[in-house]
Amino acid sequence: MPTTATERPYRPVPVEPPRKRWTRAECDAFQAAGLWDQQHLELVDGELIDKMGKNRPHVNTFIVVYAWALRVFGEQFVNPEASIDVAPEDNPTNEPQPDLIVLTKPSREFPKDNPRPADLRLVVEISDSTVGFDLKTKADLYARAGIVEYWVFDIPARRLIVHRDPQNGLYKSVNAYKSHETVAPLAAPENEFHVGDAFPG
Repeated sequence: MPTTATERPYRPVPVEPPRKRWTRAECDAFQAAGLWDQQHLELVDGELIDKMGKNRPHVNTFIVVYAWALRVFGEQFVNPEASIDVAPEDNPTNEPQPDLIVLTKPSREFPKDNPRPADLRLVVEISDSTVGFDLKTKADLYARAGIVEYWVFDIPARRLIVHRDPQNGLYKSVNAYKSHETVAPLAAPENEFHVGDAFPG
């Protein structure tokens, strides 16, 4: 049986000099000017997060999860590392790029705009060095947006943490599944994922 994940990772914030908080409009302008060519960045809570340099465990887990999602949902509905919109109040300073998203309609129906929370059946993050960030900052961001299901593959602990039932800015259901357990997404309840498959080696 999965265990209820009640811990909310917290790390005291050290006193630091003021940092530049970015908006999506500023990021778009820099991108259009070619100033960030060859860089892979995402905007979360006004900060630019470097998504480059995936290590081998991250890559191996991603390959397994991506292949499973393609089999279950079909290639037109599964996007790797695609930008999404979040809650309207968060959109000006956030444009996250989850490792994987599953859409409610084919990718071709989003010719220009990011998918909105209502367009998302499942959001997935593969976490190695970013477990605390993904379980706290991103979980809160996705819950405020009302994203119905959010999975975090916790590589160091070899477990899958499933977030469901977003209410009042928090996920009311957060369960951790161990390697010997299985879980099915809400959008495809007949298709179970064996958690251990995500952690080869």
